[in-house]
Amino acid sequence: MRCPFCGYAESRVLDTSHDARGEVRRRRECDSCHLRFSTLERALDSIPLIVKQDGSREEFNREKLLRGIKIACAKRPVSADDMDHIAGEVESYLENLGKPEVPSRVIGDRVINRLKQLDLIAYIRYASVYLKLGDLRAIRDEIDELLEGTE
Repeated sequence: MRCPFCGYAESRVLDTSHDARGEVRRRRECDSCHLRFSTLERALDSIPLIVKQDGSREEFNREKLLRGIKIACAKRPVSADDMDHIAGEVESYLENLGKPEVPSRVIGDRVINRLKQLDLIAYIRYASVYLKLGDLRAIRDEIDELLEGTE
């Protein structure tokens, strides 16, 4: 594994751990500069292509999904673990579908449902983009609907 600090090609593994999604995290030390860094190894599974609303297709990008979730949860009491868990759930769901292509709506629906359970402000932020709530009246209607459900 190439060192991210000095570029040297050799490093040694100090510690290895596994998580529930099958990822392997390794703590490494560069043999040249002796700085430590972590790597995350994940098996390449058969994740389907995502069919966008305009008909284009792209590979599922967990980091892109996580970035959108983080934006919705900014300055909210939602932990990084919770956000990562949502992205992991979506990724696992897509892997288990066993289909070559999946509409992007499937991803959005899963994220929005989880955010609705987790934090209503993050839900409204995500919904304003995902559901295309284009004006204040649409956002207000969505908030009114949420308030009716909590009373």
